[in-house]
Amino acid sequence: MAHPREIDHSLVDAYLARRALDYLVGFTLSPVLWRKLPGARSAGRVQSVALRLVCDREREIEAFKPQEYWSVAAVLATPRGDAFEARLVAADGKKISRLDVGSEKEARDFEAALNAANFKVASIEAKPAKRNPYPPFTTSTLQQEASRKLGFAPSHTMRLAQRLYEGIEIDGDTTGLITYMRTDGIDLAPEAIAEARAVISSDYGKNYLPDSPRIYKNKSKNAQEAHEAIRPTDLRRHPKEMARKLDADQSRLYELIWTRTLACQMESAELERTVVEIEANVASGAYKLVNLRATGTVVKFDGFLTLYNESRDDDFEDEDARRLPAINEGEQLKKNELKIDQHFTEPPPRFSEASLVKRMEELGIGRPSTYASILQVLRDRGYTRLDKKRIIPEDKGRIVVAFLESYFPRYVEYDFTADLEGKLDEIANHELDWKKVLREFWTGFTGAVAETKDLRIKEVIDVLDALLNEHNFPPKADGSDPRACPQCGTGRLGLKVGKFGAFIGCSNYPDCRFTRALTAPGEGELAATKELGEDPETKKMITVRSGRFGPYIQLGEPEDTGEKTKKGGKPIMTKPKRASIPKNFDAHELDFDTAISLLSLPREVGKHPESGEPIVAGYGRFGPYVKHQDTYASLTDGDEVLTVGLNRAVTLIAEKIARGPGRGRRKPQGRALGEHPSLGGPVTQHEGKYGPYVSHNKVNATIPAATDPATITLEEAVALIDARAGKGGKKTKAAAAPKEKKPKATKTKEKKTKKRTAAAKKPPPSRRRKPRQKRKPHRRKRKPTALTKPRRRKNSLASRHRDGWAGPCHSRRHDES
Repeated sequence: MAHPREIDHSLVDAYLARRALDYLVGFTLSPVLWRKLPGARSAGRVQSVALRLVCDREREIEAFKPQEYWSVAAVLATPRGDAFEARLVAADGKKISRLDVGSEKEARDFEAALNAANFKVASIEAKPAKRNPYPPFTTSTLQQEASRKLGFAPSHTMRLAQRLYEGIEIDGDTTGLITYMRTDGIDLAPEAIAEARAVISSDYGKNYLPDSPRIYKNKSKNAQEAHEAIRPTDLRRHPKEMARKLDADQSRLYELIWTRTLACQMESAELERTVVEIEANVASGAYKLVNLRATGTVVKFDGFLTLYNESRDDDFEDEDARRLPAINEGEQLKKNELKIDQHFTEPPPRFSEASLVKRMEELGIGRPSTYASILQVLRDRGYTRLDKKRIIPEDKGRIVVAFLESYFPRYVEYDFTADLEGKLDEIANHELDWKKVLREFWTGFTGAVAETKDLRIKEVIDVLDALLNEHNFPPKADGSDPRACPQCGTGRLGLKVGKFGAFIGCSNYPDCRFTRALTAPGEGELAATKELGEDPETKKMITVRSGRFGPYIQLGEPEDTGEKTKKGGKPIMTKPKRASIPKNFDAHELDFDTAISLLSLPREVGKHPESGEPIVAGYGRFGPYVKHQDTYASLTDGDEVLTVGLNRAVTLIAEKIARGPGRGRRKPQGRALGEHPSLGGPVTQHEGKYGPYVSHNKVNATIPAATDPATITLEEAVALIDARAGKGGKKTKAAAAPKEKKPKATKTKEKKTKKRTAAAKKPPPSRRRKPRQKRKPHRRKRKPTALTKPRRRKNSLASRHRDGWAGPCHSRRHDES
């Protein structure tokens, strides 16, 4: 502050360019989507590219063809009886990789050879290794680790970090607990490094403290390092101490930041990686010499690993992490067992929030401070959903990406978006003119938008239908046409668009009204139509389907009644019976018997013991319920609509009646003290918001602090109530006396005569008043001021120019005033 510098206008220009680009893309592209693609919500310079990443990964998964392979491993034992596992790596001098054993026959040939082999340790190689600590957190690495270790969404992580940054009250002062949480920097302030080294020395000992401080430098050339890394403002504030002052999630995030910061200044971990080569000599058979290998790692000194170890996005077994027993070169080994297992290659995993943030950072798409909001926008728009911590694209999102790839391919390319980010960094580094960058972008972008002006919605749908063919209509196992309509048999299924978005419909509409959601059967997804079996009574097929409001069960198909609507002559179809699938049921694992039970709802639970009327259980708009006469009671978490018994149903209904109508609760009846001695009516004692009180006939009196509410007597309560009524409270009365009716004042004959005489004298015809007409509502006229004119009925632009009036900011009167 003592030595201020001049404002860096290149940084200001980079900000202006970034803001303008985001506005130009969002405000121009979103209306195009609204007009050409009903149901689409928005598009953006970064959000559309992030959505494409998710959709491209889904296409990879759908196009993936699993490959069969077999693993061959032997469990061997040393002369001392210590067992370990070794896997096949070569045979007769030929190297064998993981996928080379592609059939069971090959695997069994190796099994036969190893069963007849003698095993011997050919060589042992032990290599020392070091594992260095990870750098302190940046915005993106904090979001990734919080997602992996704590299960926090990036947006939740940033909200918690904001609260930690703003601080809490400590010793009467508001104290920030962490440094600024939007940063690319991985450097630490000298005082923070000194604090970390002091804590490490005192808490973990000198062995865990390196000789010199660790200095981290960012390898990314475009990193914004205006702030240091995310760290605690004072490392002496231990997480256990702060846990008492923070809520659970804040405490967990603070501990994560504290441990990462401390670990980054600790000593490296010392490891020893051991590779054991084993020869299996075969006397006879297809193979003569088979080579096996066992690997393992031993931690000699844990170093920073004693405090922190970074998680991985995709957990898998690491062979190098296994520990090996003591093995000597040249030893004969005994075979305990052979492991011959079949495997299939797996498709690439869907993105988690952490891995998507990491991928966006690798491609240079967006900035770390915007990652959380971008992922949240994609969910809010209905473009993606989160299932088991994996991001899955919704049909709406896939259609938007297909539209953008068809008509705006350049603007959803990864390289283009990353190149634009690079140009923004060049603007910040005084290397490019921001207006020139905007001009070049806008010229091409407006041309692409203009090309879509004359597009019809039908043309767009036909293009998208062809692009999404494999997703919407995957090949069937029996080889039949996946586009054939299952209802009419003659129509062709295709992509349609309605007011609620896209769906699959039949080409024979309106004669055939078959529709289904876009989602095709896939891993973790509900198939469009899943058959469970025929209903024994109606002989109709029971199916599980996916609808706008979630999965449901349907009995049969819509049937033509033979009648037609008066308007349009469309056939009137019967609506098949349907039943919603409760949230605690898995639609994928729903069986036939459960479906029959759900379709039979509402069911009779039994007769009410008092009224004899039936109690029924059902599933309604607000979830499962039990009903008796006109009383509905919702089932709680522990109750099942299919199994709730009579006793439980009676209890729920009684509790509902006690609460009274509506969602609120009635005022508690209180403890009865007796009848009022003079006025009658019950006197009760209650626990209120402001303390205990007694009540009678809507008069409430506070019980003094010196009096125990549990032992207050009727006489004491009556005295309090009478005193309260005497102070101006509501008057106590036994019964309201009927009001005396005042006699109506009779008009004297004299007054009536005067009225008649006045009415008899009529004015002359010329002066007689006309009948009073209905008045128009009065409009208040504004008085003209120095800056206004009287409002005209036609306030058009032409009238303004005619009067020489062009608005308050350009008027002569304004200048004079």
